[in-house]
Amino acid sequence: MTIPKLVLSSPADILAAVPYLVGFHPADSLVVTGVAGPEVRLTTRWDLPVAAGDLDRLVALLRRESVTAAFVVGYGAGALVTPAVDTATRLLHAGGIRVAESLRAEGGRYWFYSCGSASCCPAEGTPYDTQRSQVAAEAVLHGLVALPDRGSLRRSVQRCGGAAMRQVTARVAAELRAMPEPGAPLADELAARFVTEGLARVRSAIGLYDSGGRLDDEGAARLGLDLAVVRVRDEAWALIDDRDAHVALWRDLTRRIEPGHVAPAASLLAAAAWHRGECALAGMALERALAADPGYSMALLLRQALTHMMSPAMLRDRMPTPEELDDEMGPPRAIWLAPLRALLARDLPGPASVSALRRP
Repeated sequence: MTIPKLVLSSPADILAAVPYLVGFHPADSLVVTGVAGPEVRLTTRWDLPVAAGDLDRLVALLRRESVTAAFVVGYGAGALVTPAVDTATRLLHAGGIRVAESLRAEGGRYWFYSCGSASCCPAEGTPYDTQRSQVAAEAVLHGLVALPDRGSLRRSVQRCGGAAMRQVTARVAAELRAMPEPGAPLADELAARFVTEGLARVRSAIGLYDSGGRLDDEGAARLGLDLAVVRVRDEAWALIDDRDAHVALWRDLTRRIEPGHVAPAASLLAAAAWHRGECALAGMALERALAADPGYSMALLLRQALTHMMSPAMLRDRMPTPEELDDEMGPPRAIWLAPLRALLARDLPGPASVSALRRP
């Protein structure tokens, strides 16, 4: 994500910026924002209380991103926040990273950890209002979003599809069941056409969401099923960049397509969110992916990366381009459609059910 220039000249400015950097207004949280000069490199958050050892990888993460200074903000009661802030501060100092500011915020007031004087840090705290902040206005102007709380962020990836989407999906599934098995006449040729059309649908959908559009139910159902084919999914993965379109598209599909085959779309949402530094959203997307398919390899890989606080660049730099994917995988073959066939056989209604759904 390209973070707009937000001038943080006071503690109130920092507190106004944090919700837009993590995607929601934190509560009972520790937030560390790393900067290099005037540039925000990353923001990461932990629930409080922080489990023993959870902060041990913090310095390594910041160093990988060439961070030179950090803001440390704890949200909640002092007894909950202070031990975590003290631990983070100690680790940062030991790692040679300057703590530019450390704060505790609760109930619309903040306290400094770096000041022991009543003149700069009164016992009752200093009031602040993120809603009236120029920083918040600039963040909104540049398209950043801060949902009310973590629950709101979780709801933003929950399913919202209904009967109409199920009917469309069942009809598309019935068409795809007619695809010939490997070894049948024209099986490879038809598989090649399916993959080519799937790749085109991926690129078209990204362009559509980039222009502010949205797939209709049939387009969403077809693309959701296309992603069961690894070559199509990997095309979408390789194309992820800083544009908002990727998060918008894969979040929309994660919410709309049938639960039994949401794993690829939810994993792509996780990859797009992680690419933008939205680790909370990435984690929630992975929960949806693994609830649908506990063994889904892309989701497991991304979960491992998040757990070990890897930089998105470490995996992104290893991602092949679409052209390299073509070279590595060769021409499409009917066997590529095996995951799609397994999905259709396992999770979606058969032809008799489709007929029932289509009767007036």
